[in-house]
Amino acid sequence: MTGTQTEALHDMAFGLDQRAPDDIAAILAQGQIAAAASVAPVTSDIASGASAMADTIRNGGILHYVAAGSSGLMAAADAQELGGTFSIPPEQLRIHMAGGLPTGVEMPGDTEDGTDGLREALDGLQPRDTLIAVSASGTTPFTLAAARIAKAAGTRVVAIANNAGSALLDIADYPVCLSTPPEVLSGSTRMGAGTAQKIALNMLSSLMAVRLGHVHDGMMVNLRADNIKLRARALSIVARIADVTHDAAAEALNAAQGDVKPAVLIASKGISPERANTILRETEGNLRAALARQI
Repeated sequence: MTGTQTEALHDMAFGLDQRAPDDIAAILAQGQIAAAASVAPVTSDIASGASAMADTIRNGGILHYVAAGSSGLMAAADAQELGGTFSIPPEQLRIHMAGGLPTGVEMPGDTEDGTDGLREALDGLQPRDTLIAVSASGTTPFTLAAARIAKAAGTRVVAIANNAGSALLDIADYPVCLSTPPEVLSGSTRMGAGTAQKIALNMLSSLMAVRLGHVHDGMMVNLRADNIKLRARALSIVARIADVTHDAAAEALNAAQGDVKPAVLIASKGISPERANTILRETEGNLRAALARQI
């Protein structure tokens, strides 16, 4: 693996430990900025992967996030936020992290080489599912094995890796190659590579939500308002889109049992919750299409 980009030595590595702290901090910051720039050339690839993910959710399939180590933490963070942010049902999401999700501060490194139990964990994969595989090197045994199992089952594979030509990208139906520069700390892919992965994963899930009709003018209209902040956000969204007062928005939200999309239709069109939900079913949950309906 020593010949790969993720294991190469950074241009500023020589004498790094002898520099002033401010200089080191500046180099570290620039490393993160340079890593983030690697996402821009592959936006089309990310969009294609997001479309596959949207098809999976729309058709009742399951999104399987698979990774190890710091890549696993990035993947898990994205998957775990999809419920609260976009109300993706938990039964349509799975996280497969090498060694399991950590419950403490230790995360053993040897788990990424093991594949025991992976086939059983992925039993039941279907063509309508999508597997999102993340590996900085693109050669992690755990992640590669999962991608191969998925391919054999006819499941679509979205792969994120930071080394061009790596095995994981070759396997994928939707490869996303993040060509991040060498890490300031050689091989520490929790840094630049992890930053780029986080951006790509955020983009995949956000684009998926747009395709599903869960975003309207940059607002999260399918959020789950289960805390004070999100309830206030839901109220503001309904008032803004329906162009009504906050009191009217609150009344509509109560009628819709807290669901933003039907609340917007109730407030803007003066219809019943039942009629609002019928229209949303007919428009596959797309609020803009629902608002365009003549009542």
